[in-house]
Amino acid sequence: MLSLHAAHAPRPAHQPPRIGLAIAGGGPVGAMYELGALRALDEACDGLDLTRLDSYVGVSSGAFFAAGLANGMDTATLCRIFITGDDPDVRFRPETFLRPALGEYLARAAALPRLTARLLRDAWSGRTDSRWSDLLTRAGSLVPTGLFDNDAVERFLREVFTRHGRSNDFRTLGRPLYVIGVDLDSGETVRFGAAGWDDVPISRAVQASAALPGLYPPVELRDRRGRVRHVVDGALRRTMHASMVLDRGIDLMLGINPLVPFNPATDAGAQAEAHRFSDRRIAQGGLPGVLSQTLRTMLQSRMQVGLARYPQQYPGIDQLVFEPNAGDRELFYTNIFSFSARRRISQLAYRNTLADLRRRRAQLEPLLARHGIRLREDVIADRPRSIVAHLPHARRATATTARLARTLDDLEHDLRRRMV
Repeated sequence: MLSLHAAHAPRPAHQPPRIGLAIAGGGPVGAMYELGALRALDEACDGLDLTRLDSYVGVSSGAFFAAGLANGMDTATLCRIFITGDDPDVRFRPETFLRPALGEYLARAAALPRLTARLLRDAWSGRTDSRWSDLLTRAGSLVPTGLFDNDAVERFLREVFTRHGRSNDFRTLGRPLYVIGVDLDSGETVRFGAAGWDDVPISRAVQASAALPGLYPPVELRDRRGRVRHVVDGALRRTMHASMVLDRGIDLMLGINPLVPFNPATDAGAQAEAHRFSDRRIAQGGLPGVLSQTLRTMLQSRMQVGLARYPQQYPGIDQLVFEPNAGDRELFYTNIFSFSARRRISQLAYRNTLADLRRRRAQLEPLLARHGIRLREDVIADRPRSIVAHLPHARRATATTARLARTLDDLEHDLRRRMV
């Protein structure tokens, strides 16, 4: 599903056009949807280089790809890392993201004797009448703040961003990158990459932005004043934080949001089966289905508020936001934390995005042309197309050859830009 808002008052575009990318969060399944959508855009849009945009903002799982693209990792490389697993330089292991947080478990368990002693002391002193009422509150302090260890996530990203000429430092990237988190103690937005937070390593910022409460523990950081901050998932404040790139005076904003509430009534081809996937069916699926639909509805509601406000707030900027179809059963009924379905979900996103470009072609072509982008007929044609089948072959590179290739690509890109 594509939300398109053409600029009400188009201004003369920059040369070259300035394009910003905003990617929301959505857990492992949402990340794979985002990757499929990004790959479709990369293939279908001639003149669009997702590794050389004006600016990037990523939230939670979207921060993985925003940081990778800003580091010059193209969508083919990201697909080989996260989908096919045949990248010669980076080995992705899903278990890295799902290791139990043993340290967190032990730290909480260590507090059990102290809590037990306090309860016994209160009982002995006869103060149980006033203490039993807060027993559950006290016991809650024994529950771990996260099931999985996200330190392993940070180590994986640090290794990726410190190889082959990439950077793990916001300040040395060739273009602005913003990764969004939330200070758990104050509820304030933390804008990694912006002034005051640009000295935090990118890998650490992504770890914090993806620290979904309950799944991963908060990430402890110190700000420049030395104050300890506990940072969690940036989606707690906003869904996509697109204003971070819109405020830079760009000409075109591309956005991807992978989570929308499930609504089978929007699937015209399956009305006869709608009763099988009704709200009652969601409720019958128990707490996971109810929580998933609730989360999706909340995120979508906030997204719609932003999308309704942005055209008035930024009248000179064209805005395209790609989302799943509300009737995609496969996406909704796949465990949001599952990595096993990554090829299937990325293919779904790939086909959905190509279909959106094909259906809205008449509106998109003049809009994209203003920014030097042309839709490729051979890619968006209405025929089966596989995200994996069209990946170019990977070549193993050393750090030196990777830097040389990147430098040559930069020179070629600059020459083309000056010839326009």
